[in-house]
Amino acid sequence: MIVLFVILVVALFGFGFLHPLWWAAAAVLIFVAVHRGRGGAGSRGPGGNLDYHDYRAYRDRQERWDRRYRRQHQARWRRQDRRDELHHR
Repeated sequence: MIVLFVILVVALFGFGFLHPLWWAAAAVLIFVAVHRGRGGAGSRGPGGNLDYHDYRAYRDRQERWDRRYRRQHQARWRRQDRRDELHHR
């Protein structure tokens, strides 16, 4: 599959000497391939192709982080909210 992709990109690049539109097509093809391989819509991550166990593990980690962060900074957030209310009056 990767060999066919490389051949297609090389062919489109070669045709680009005849008409620059082919260079644009090769660039779009490379961009899409890099985007999907790097973490685009087809990747595994929140909103990607997660199975239930991966999603559950992700969600549990996120909830633990949220609880920890919320506890550590809750008093500071309240102080800032009070200051904001005083300044907006």
